[in-house]
Amino acid sequence: MSQESKPAARRPALRRTLFVLLILFILFLALFGGMIVGYVVLGKQSLSSVFHWSTWRHVFDLVFAP
Repeated sequence: MSQESKPAARRPALRRTLFVLLILFILFLALFGGMIVGYVVLGKQSLSSVFHWSTWRHVFDLVFAP
């Protein structure tokens, strides 16, 4: 094997890794956008309260309450 074939063998792995990272980033943006649309637009709440942990703890407690 020559030295030239080694970097070419890494390209599919690098491309796959970048693709997975891109998909995760898009999913994160979709989650973030969904939280804002659901809480601010539909729920008529303030944007600043979307970022508080207590808000989402309260939502979790409401959804999973016995």
